[in-house]
Amino acid sequence: MTACETRYAIDPASARTLDTAGLRDHFHVGGLFEPGAIRLVYSHYDRLILGSAVPDGGALVLDHVPETGTPSILDRREMGVLNIGPAGTVSAGGETHDVGTGEILYIGRGAGPVTFGGAGRFYILSAPAHRTCATTLVTADKARRVEMGAKATANERVIMQFLHPEVVETCQLVMGYTVFREGSVWNTMPAHTHDRRMEAYLYFNLAEGARVFHLMGEPTETRHIVMGNEEAVISPPWSIHAGAGTGAYSFCWAMAGDNIDFTDMDMVAMETLR
Repeated sequence: MTACETRYAIDPASARTLDTAGLRDHFHVGGLFEPGAIRLVYSHYDRLILGSAVPDGGALVLDHVPETGTPSILDRREMGVLNIGPAGTVSAGGETHDVGTGEILYIGRGAGPVTFGGAGRFYILSAPAHRTCATTLVTADKARRVEMGAKATANERVIMQFLHPEVVETCQLVMGYTVFREGSVWNTMPAHTHDRRMEAYLYFNLAEGARVFHLMGEPTETRHIVMGNEEAVISPPWSIHAGAGTGAYSFCWAMAGDNIDFTDMDMVAMETLR
């Protein structure tokens, strides 16, 4: 079963007027990773699709998604698939790939239907693509590792860059995940924006009962959304995207937009934040 929900883009002035329920309706994505189902959200921010597939030992086929306006989802799109569960399989373009825990499969435009199998818990990102790049499995040992932060500032972490120009060629999708050291909870602070690209986060590996306070909004009009385990959030190009958890956690980040320059950020000074 495949279900797809549409989220429309709103401007920062409208976002300022939203209450907690309104913010969650527009930007929070819950209810993912349902056994035996594919769940998708079609965002009007750079037309990114995010979602999940949990084959639960069987097989799930992702093919026609009416929101894309094409016979098959990858006719004019590329896709990144992160497995946050046990080993599983992903088949596309006539090939089957064994995707282990923490590995990301990049699937190029025109690969046809995608079949998810086994015990995997798959997080899906898809962006429009104007050219075809080779389907590639990226394991953790092939990812670009960037060590950042310090214990003193509670942000000691490893940024794992999988779909990145120095690792694998993509059209516009940039994707990876960040893993925190024990005792560290802060991500992406000082904050930044990148008006040329939107971003989406999936928070995972949270302990039971743990929460992440995700910060968003314009630098001078910040808001927060409380996130649970395996919940996602859509970050508009005009918004900061940062947060802190009640304990260590991981988060998958993905970007789509005008470029694939990971360092293309507009930094926000701490004294600017309100």
